[in-house]
Amino acid sequence: MDALISYTLPVKGLGVGIHGFDFEIDHLFFEHFESSPIQEANIDLHLDFDKRIDMYVLDFFFSGTVGTECDRCLAPIQLPVEGDEQLVVKFSHTPGDEEADIVYVSPDIEQFNIAQYIYEYIVLSLPIIKVYDCEDDDPLPCDEEMLKRLEAEEEEKTDETPNPIWDELRKLTDNDN
Repeated sequence: MDALISYTLPVKGLGVGIHGFDFEIDHLFFEHFESSPIQEANIDLHLDFDKRIDMYVLDFFFSGTVGTECDRCLAPIQLPVEGDEQLVVKFSHTPGDEEADIVYVSPDIEQFNIAQYIYEYIVLSLPIIKVYDCEDDDPLPCDEEMLKRLEAEEEEKTDETPNPIWDELRKLTDNDN
């Protein structure tokens, strides 16, 4: 994680209060994570770091694009991503304690690396189905030939005659009501 040193916050030297940090997340960031689903990115991230006497509250705000393959037409697209997440860092002398959005660290730490949290928040912001409304883009990123094939297949499915087995099953369920 030495290459991700720029994502290390000098918490010991910061005074109590809110501090802002800005980061640009690109493909170089994601190269440091094994099996990352993101190979290309252009994301701006702002962090509000609220240092309190008994804990830290980190608010992450990010937006940008991730290069991926469209799940509808298989063309390369720039998928918009955005999110805001909060991480609470509390002090504990017992290492290993963690909850969903609460991390426990030693009160004596001098630095806190946020790279893993940035990675997780961005990856979790990706939609399961990677498509977006690209009709306003110029030029259209969609593979028109692939979309025509999909439309033709959909038309074939709607033109098929209904299966008589399903009709009989519908009659049975209608009789039950």
